[in-house]
Amino acid sequence: MHTATNDGVSLAYEVDGPVDAEPVVFLEGLGYGRWMWRRQREALSREYRTILPDNRGTGDSDAPPGPYSIPELAADLEAVLADAGVDRAHLVGASMGGMIAKRYAVEYDRAATLSLLCTTPGGDEAVPVPEETRERMFDVPPGADERETIRHRMAPAVSDSFYAERPDLVEWIVDRRLETDASEAARAAQAAAVEAFDAADELAAVEAPALVLHGTADRVVPVENADLLAAALPDARLELREGGHHLFFLEEASWVTDRLRDFLAANPIPAGGR
Repeated sequence: MHTATNDGVSLAYEVDGPVDAEPVVFLEGLGYGRWMWRRQREALSREYRTILPDNRGTGDSDAPPGPYSIPELAADLEAVLADAGVDRAHLVGASMGGMIAKRYAVEYDRAATLSLLCTTPGGDEAVPVPEETRERMFDVPPGADERETIRHRMAPAVSDSFYAERPDLVEWIVDRRLETDASEAARAAQAAAVEAFDAADELAAVEAPALVLHGTADRVVPVENADLLAAALPDARLELREGGHHLFFLEEASWVTDRLRDFLAANPIPAGGR
């Protein structure tokens, strides 16, 4: 475990893989800790130097009072990369993590590529989270314990069959979330950052090659946002997973990992630029 600091906030991050390999940084979604990238990290750490920060408010990082902002979270990422001695890195972000990656690419110069999963450019044309999903994600059912609340809130992000077909994985996820999820206050602080995010008019200036991955059945961030994002970025490759849901990097981890590996291999960072 390593620790960086930004504006007095302690930011925990994990490093794995060969020390001289190309860095790949994984950025988490709202409320989630770095565990959510387990399958991708395990696969890519054989050939890349993987770096997984906990966003402020989550896991082993500090949780200062909110609200937070995406520019603030991007500044946290800059502190982590500086602390890790990284000059250039591949950024992989899902949902809120994709927002952080995009803001980082606009404001800083260490992003070699962007891999953007189940995320949105923001702005007036973006398709918002459906109200039914929003209510479910922040709802606490009467009488529910912590485990039941997590399962209830997570249901819109996965397929209808996921709980029945993958019970061991579901319980593993719930265990990790109980250990590292943002508190209710920190979750609200991150949610404020997501609500205010808008990079739609700035993405044309992003020079880094981008991979946009999205599930067509995403009930959290509707798939129309992937089309908007790919159109706004100058150098973007769009791939849709038919029937994929918001947490498709967990449900269909191999599909996501294969596409990340192909994209990273096609856009290497020179040894002298890492």
